[in-house]
Amino acid sequence: MENKFVNRENELEYLNNEYSRDQSSLVIIYGRRRIGKTSLIKKFISNKSALYFLASEELERENINSLKTLIADFTNNSLLRKGFDFSWDDLFTVFRDYKKEQKKILIIDEFQYLGEINPGFPSIFQRIWDEILKNENIMVILCGSLINMMESQTLSYSSPLYGRRTGQIKMKQISFINYNEFFENKTEEELIKYYAVTGGVPKYIEAFRNESDIFEAIEKNVLNKQSFLYEEPIFLLEKEVSEIGSYFSIIKTISQGNHKLGNISTALGVSQSSLTKYLSTMINLDLLERQVPITENNPEKSKKGLYFIKDNFIEFWFKFIYPYRSYIEMDDTNYVMNKIMSNFIDNHVSFVFEKICMEKMWQINKDNKLGFKIMKLGRWWNNSAEIDIVGFNHKSQDIVFCECKYLSKEVNVNVFYDLVEKAKQVDWNNKIRKEHYIIFSKSGFTDELVELSRKRIDLMLL
Repeated sequence: MENKFVNRENELEYLNNEYSRDQSSLVIIYGRRRIGKTSLIKKFISNKSALYFLASEELERENINSLKTLIADFTNNSLLRKGFDFSWDDLFTVFRDYKKEQKKILIIDEFQYLGEINPGFPSIFQRIWDEILKNENIMVILCGSLINMMESQTLSYSSPLYGRRTGQIKMKQISFINYNEFFENKTEEELIKYYAVTGGVPKYIEAFRNESDIFEAIEKNVLNKQSFLYEEPIFLLEKEVSEIGSYFSIIKTISQGNHKLGNISTALGVSQSSLTKYLSTMINLDLLERQVPITENNPEKSKKGLYFIKDNFIEFWFKFIYPYRSYIEMDDTNYVMNKIMSNFIDNHVSFVFEKICMEKMWQINKDNKLGFKIMKLGRWWNNSAEIDIVGFNHKSQDIVFCECKYLSKEVNVNVFYDLVEKAKQVDWNNKIRKEHYIIFSKSGFTDELVELSRKRIDLMLL
């Protein structure tokens, strides 16, 4: 089955706009591995004059030689082909001088490796950009998958390339709203289960696309020691961070239900202050997120912050694979599969369903189906209650409370009345606010609740 190109229209449009500029452009594309950066670039350059160079972790001279061969072929330059001992400057000059009247694109993929093997390379490239490429009919794309390194080498204030770029794209996961484009003939319920494991990472989705059953897909693509997904989180973190053990301990602790900083530090037996650098690194890598009740006025300083695993696959792996790796190594996959099958819905899918409902709320908001615009949206909780989703608009004084139910039975009226009671505890413009309620349900609603929703214009069932 061919790989599908899904939902990167905005990124593609942005690159085409950069390409059509009269002057040169320097674009940074970065994001975690397997997120679809190379697929985006391939799609973009498919009908253009472009040179694609994949940097490696080899010595700098090997990288120069590889680029030399590519440029010699691209420009049909026999001198370059026969000669050796060229410098970076020589190569980029040959590229610049070839068909100057024609717009050319130069892509350097895994750019961060060049800065890793020679810390001075970002400075070298800054000079090459300023002196050789900048005033030409050329578009340069620097691409990389190690987020920390790409940010420090190309985007941060201390980078020699800071201020040189004309734009950047941080690649994100595909949203659930576009997820069905990867699959044919899957029900919404099946898609939710698949999404709960693969998240929106195209490479993971491709691995699951041919499988008709979610548990068969897990057994074949995750429990299989030969599959790339079996050790994927190790591979992901190993490249980004040095103390992988500390990061693993933190993620594992959060996956077990410890979301407060105090609880994480107690479980690990370390001080809270020693955890903050690890947590902020993982937030930057899009692996974790810090949430505060949506009504908090100063989220950064709030003491109510909770940490959650943001990535569906990482969360799945730490809940169901990491604790049982000894069994998998001994080929006792039946035991692990039984564990997954008995806990998959309650301990994993139902939480992912809340994230999907949050996405759908943004979509409903975008489509103007609420009668007001949500300006802030998120979870809410206090010491005694929590509400899956709360959204509001300070200007119009509208507030919406949402409950997400991933159950095998229809949702009854008591769920609505419970939500109304919990809403009373939310301290937000209490005297003048206009309240609305939405209930999301996997299995539909009882006749009684449907009838109630017809009478109440403040209640929506989805």
